[in-house]
Amino acid sequence: MPSSPSKLSRRTLFGGAGTAGALAVAVSVLPSAKALPEAAALSVSKPEKGGGYALSEHVKHYYQTARV
Repeated sequence: MPSSPSKLSRRTLFGGAGTAGALAVAVSVLPSAKALPEAAALSVSKPEKGGGYALSEHVKHYYQTARV
Protein backbone atom coordinates (compact mmCIF):
# COMPACT_ATOMS: atom_id res chain seq x y z
CA MET A 1 0.00 0.00 0.00
CA PRO A 2 1.35 3.39 -0.86
CA SER A 3 1.33 5.87 2.00
CA SER A 4 -0.53 9.09 1.29
CA PRO A 5 1.31 12.32 1.89
CA SER A 6 0.00 14.38 4.78
CA LYS A 7 -1.85 17.43 3.55
CA LEU A 8 -4.13 19.99 5.10
CA SER A 9 -7.65 19.57 3.76
CA ARG A 10 -10.48 22.07 4.00
CA ARG A 11 -12.33 19.80 6.40
CA THR A 12 -9.36 19.70 8.77
CA LEU A 13 -8.83 23.43 8.46
CA PHE A 14 -12.45 24.31 9.28
CA GLY A 15 -12.56 21.75 12.09
CA GLY A 16 -9.48 23.28 13.66
CA ALA A 17 -10.85 26.79 13.27
CA GLY A 18 -14.12 25.76 14.92
CA THR A 19 -12.30 24.12 17.80
CA ALA A 20 -10.12 27.19 18.30
CA GLY A 21 -13.20 29.42 18.30
CA ALA A 22 -14.98 27.24 20.84
CA LEU A 23 -11.94 27.28 23.11
CA ALA A 24 -11.70 31.07 22.82
CA VAL A 25 -15.33 31.43 23.89
CA ALA A 26 -14.86 29.02 26.79
CA VAL A 27 -11.80 30.89 28.05
CA SER A 28 -13.55 34.25 27.83
CA VAL A 29 -16.60 32.98 29.75
CA LEU A 30 -14.67 31.01 32.36
CA PRO A 31 -13.57 33.94 34.60
CA SER A 32 -17.14 35.23 34.90
CA ALA A 33 -18.46 31.74 35.64
CA LYS A 34 -16.14 31.39 38.63
CA ALA A 35 -17.44 34.60 40.23
CA LEU A 36 -21.11 33.54 40.20
CA PRO A 37 -20.96 30.54 42.58
CA GLU A 38 -18.91 32.50 45.10
CA ALA A 39 -21.50 35.29 45.21
CA ALA A 40 -24.35 32.80 45.49
CA ALA A 41 -22.63 30.91 48.31
CA LEU A 42 -22.26 34.07 50.38
CA SER A 43 -25.96 34.98 50.25
CA VAL A 44 -27.31 31.57 51.37
CA SER A 45 -27.01 30.58 55.01
CA LYS A 46 -26.72 26.93 56.02
CA PRO A 47 -29.41 25.32 58.18
CA GLU A 48 -28.44 24.82 61.83
CA LYS A 49 -29.22 21.11 62.01
CA GLY A 50 -27.85 20.18 58.61
CA GLY A 51 -29.75 19.27 55.49
CA GLY A 52 -30.06 21.38 52.41
CA TYR A 53 -33.78 22.09 52.07
CA ALA A 54 -34.97 25.61 52.68
CA LEU A 55 -38.51 26.90 52.19
CA SER A 56 -37.72 29.95 50.10
CA GLU A 57 -40.05 32.27 48.21
CA HIS A 58 -39.25 30.39 45.00
CA VAL A 59 -40.30 27.08 46.55
CA LYS A 60 -43.48 28.61 48.00
CA HIS A 61 -44.39 29.98 44.56
CA TYR A 62 -43.85 26.53 43.03
CA TYR A 63 -46.12 24.91 45.62
CA GLN A 64 -48.85 27.49 44.91
CA THR A 65 -48.70 26.91 41.17
CA ALA A 66 -48.59 23.10 41.55
CA ARG A 67 -51.85 22.91 43.49
CA VAL A 68 -54.71 21.26 41.67
